[in-house]
Amino acid sequence: MGLQPASLTITNTRIFDGSSAELTEGDLHIVDGVIVGPETRDSADRSATTIDARGGTVVPGLIDAHCHAYGIGLDMVGIESSPLSYVALKAARRLNNALRRGFTTVRDVAGGDHGLARAIDEGLTAAPRYFYTGPALSQTGGHGDPRPGDHDLCVGHTHMTEVVDGVDAVRTAVRDRFRRGAHAIKIMTSGGVVSLTDPIRRPQYSPEEVRAITDEAARRGSYVAAHAYSPEAIEHAVTNGVRSIEHGNLLDGATAQLMADHDAFLVPTLAAYDALDRRGDALGLNPISQAKNREVLDSGKRAIELAAAAGVRVGFGTDLMGDLEDDQLIGLRLQVEVLGVLGALRSATSVNAQLLGRDDLGRIGAGAAGDVVLYDGDPFDDPSLLWTDGGRRTVVRAGAVV
Repeated sequence: MGLQPASLTITNTRIFDGSSAELTEGDLHIVDGVIVGPETRDSADRSATTIDARGGTVVPGLIDAHCHAYGIGLDMVGIESSPLSYVALKAARRLNNALRRGFTTVRDVAGGDHGLARAIDEGLTAAPRYFYTGPALSQTGGHGDPRPGDHDLCVGHTHMTEVVDGVDAVRTAVRDRFRRGAHAIKIMTSGGVVSLTDPIRRPQYSPEEVRAITDEAARRGSYVAAHAYSPEAIEHAVTNGVRSIEHGNLLDGATAQLMADHDAFLVPTLAAYDALDRRGDALGLNPISQAKNREVLDSGKRAIELAAAAGVRVGFGTDLMGDLEDDQLIGLRLQVEVLGVLGALRSATSVNAQLLGRDDLGRIGAGAAGDVVLYDGDPFDDPSLLWTDGGRRTVVRAGAVV
């Protein structure tokens, strides 16, 4: 996908395997894009490119589980009224930037399609491994309805979101997304920051509609991710079969335990609120959205603490729209401030791989994909290596240096 699989040996390095608190020291061998043991490499490929990483540390390729390739701006109407050809070209650039930051896999949870995925597979653009949901499903007047309440608009495109109401209609929409190659289904079950007509705490979609969506996904062997901020919206989602809660900033202790009881994941997106708070005014963010952002900004870290204490698996996402994309690595700093380096790296590697259902991602070990990030130093001693957007990292995708 994107880059052709290659063979590579990294010598004299410390290795974080994606889970263990103990780093190992030695060499890492990637043959034809897959990590192998030393004995396999010795017999299979002695011509691999070699990097001497003395003093460096290798971690699994990072996974951003809440990315929006088609999120080319902060104006939802502007996105949905733009030609898809333009949106897709900008999306390719956004994905390439993410790859160069060390995100070798992304989950696009509002947008994407087979055309973009095919272009990546055929190597037309260098990009992370790409898992997409297609347009997120929203009720009329919900978070995915881009129309301002005081304007009578007909928004014809469904690049990132689609308004679909009713049990039969949402069933059809889910089936069509899977027909088009979707990895999972994204729905909106509470209000949001950039949408203008919906209170942020109120649950959206009826229980019957949510259950119809999760039933279709489960029978397909997939799952549903839900945009949800408040305890009541999170409870509404998980009790009706949702597996992945996105954002979750207003989570409380009782609802965190409910998530744990239902084996639901939390995918926090701290980078988005931090970036909107600092940069939203300069980028023309609507005052209504700025007020909503302030409501959830300070509670995001507390939500992660509550979820982790309850035993919820906490992943990592960024949710950065438009020019805010260059804050992607700051999300790691914000999550390190809550979970520490080990916890944050687990979130962005092995936990997100569990969420995707891919045991070949998010880890370093025999049989895993040859996706790694080599840091010029030890991020456990110097965490700033994780978020310094400079030349102190080497990104490897399927054994090929990016």
